[in-house]
Formats: sequence, C-alpha cells, structure tokens
Amino acid sequence: MPHLLHLDSSADPRSSASRAVTAAFVAGWRERGSAFTVTSRDLQADPPPHLPDAALHWSPGLRTAQEVVDPADEARQQTYLDELLAADVLLLGAPMYNWSLPSTLKAWIDHVHVLGTTVPFGEFETRPLAGRPAVVVSSRGASYDAGGEQASWDHTVPPLELVLGRSFGMSVSVITLQLTLADRVPAMADLRDRAAAEADAARSYAGELAGRIAA
Repeated sequence: MPHLLHLDSSADPRSSASRAVTAAFVAGWRERGSAFTVTSRDLQADPPPHLPDAALHWSPGLRTAQEVVDPADEARQQTYLDELLAADVLLLGAPMYNWSLPSTLKAWIDHVHVLGTTVPFGEFETRPLAGRPAVVVSSRGASYDAGGEQASWDHTVPPLELVLGRSFGMSVSVITLQLTLADRVPAMADLRDRAAAEADAARSYAGELAGRIAA
C-alpha cells in the first residue's frame, strides 16, 4: 500500500502556515483511497534529541571497536529510520527560523542521515531512498524573491535539497509560501493580500500534488 511519512516541525500549533499546507497535502493523499496510508510525526510535540553519540552517524558495520552505542539511543534512531524507509513519499513541514531549519528537524535529519545505511560510503553503496518523492513545505515571514536582497538568505530549503536530493537520491519538490508575518507586523500591512493569495495557492497546490504524486 502506498505510504506517506508526514513530519511537521513548526513550533506554532495554533496558526502555523506550514502545518496548514502539509495538512492539505495529507488530505489530498487520503482522498486517493483507503490504501493510501499515513504516518504522522510532530517533531515539535515529540522532539528528537540532539544526536547523543557521533557513532550514530555511521551504520553498525562502519563503527570502530571503541564506538559502543547506548542501546536506547540506537533503538530511538532505528524507529526514525524504520519510519523513513517504510515511506513511499516523504512530506516535510520546514518553516524558516532565523534563516535556517527548526532545530527539531535538524535533529531528525542527524538521526536518519547515516553513512552506510541511508547514504553510500565506501563499500556500502546502499541508497534505499533513491527515486522516492520528497515534498518540502517551507514558510517564511518575509519575502525572499529571486533577485532581491534576501534571496540568498534562505538556509532552510538548500540544506534539505542537499540531504534529500543529493545524499538520499530522492526526487525533491518544494512548496514555498512567504510573508507569513504580514498579518502580525503593521509595516507589512500592504502585503497582506499577497500573503493570503500565496497561502491559498500553496494549500491548493499541495492538495493537487498529493493527488497525483507517484507513490
């Protein structure tokens, strides 16, 4: 059965823009039928810890004799890996926080980017996620239009494209919505119509993409 792994990392459970878009994607996915199943993990409500041991960056077969990992830490990592490897499609809610990733999402990445398990290293040429679709939903409070001063300040989407696309070999699609602070910041009042239109478009596109993405 086609299976979706849905991760949210927004710290705002009340009015998150990225959560609204990932929810639209999940709804579109479920509309394809009961065979289209979902595992959802809220990285804000149940945050992964910072990687507790550098040895977890390596698959067991690549660790040195001195790198003995705590069984509880290894079991937690394996839970994240099992969820990811079981997914036909990955959906990530990745709001921009201070021009970068939410720390909870970075911690999750550190647990699943494992040399010799999810990415190739040396004689371990495994890349089990290659070719699978990944959808990144990125929201940001201001405008980062191409050609503008802030266009190069986005350190949220590029790292995810490197990890998911270059390292894992996944086929990455990105849905972005901007100006999410327009309703809150008086100086952005004249941008509120544009912000609302971008949010509507992002939700609509997410639902449409979920209805046709290969699984």
